[in-house]
Amino acid sequence: MDSFVKKIACFGLIILCVGPLLRAGLYTNPQLKAEYDELIRRIAKKYRVEHTLIHSIIRAESNYDRFAVSSKGALGLMQLMPATAIQYGVKNVFDPTENIEGGVKYLKDLIKLYNGKTKLVLAAYNAGQEAVKKYNGIPPYRETRNYISKIMNRFGYNKDYIKGKTVIYKFYDKDGKLWMTDDRTFYLKHKNNSPSEDS
Repeated sequence: MDSFVKKIACFGLIILCVGPLLRAGLYTNPQLKAEYDELIRRIAKKYRVEHTLIHSIIRAESNYDRFAVSSKGALGLMQLMPATAIQYGVKNVFDPTENIEGGVKYLKDLIKLYNGKTKLVLAAYNAGQEAVKKYNGIPPYRETRNYISKIMNRFGYNKDYIKGKTVIYKFYDKDGKLWMTDDRTFYLKHKNNSPSEDS
């Protein structure tokens, strides 16, 4: 009986020590990261957002736990709030593809809104756009400042600006007039000749 109690106590001690490390993102299971890498790269390419940034945010938000639920109600890999999930068309927040795609679409909008300024983008992702607006910059919340520091220092996304690639579509209409647009839908609808894309 003593041996059993010691094993249970030892197991409990391990959970107490390792649990906070997992939640803080200090330890990431490489198998989980690898499991989502192809999906993250595909979505990153689709929305022209660096996959390393998406990995860093997922690590900070949920540490690759697709069923993560925060005390504030944020859900899934990218910890989407229910209203944000609805806004970006996410029906099942625990589905990795939907959650990451919704989170990246939101992230892409923040990148545009803050002209790619990494700290402001991360502050808005963590604390919300209203908090950034209220304080005219990074809010003085310890959690938000730690979040930015964690992603930029500990997780290695140490860039002042997030680079996004804008594709410009060029085409000639039936009258020979040159058009240039960043709207792919408009381009596909109106193009007359083969496309050429420039960055």
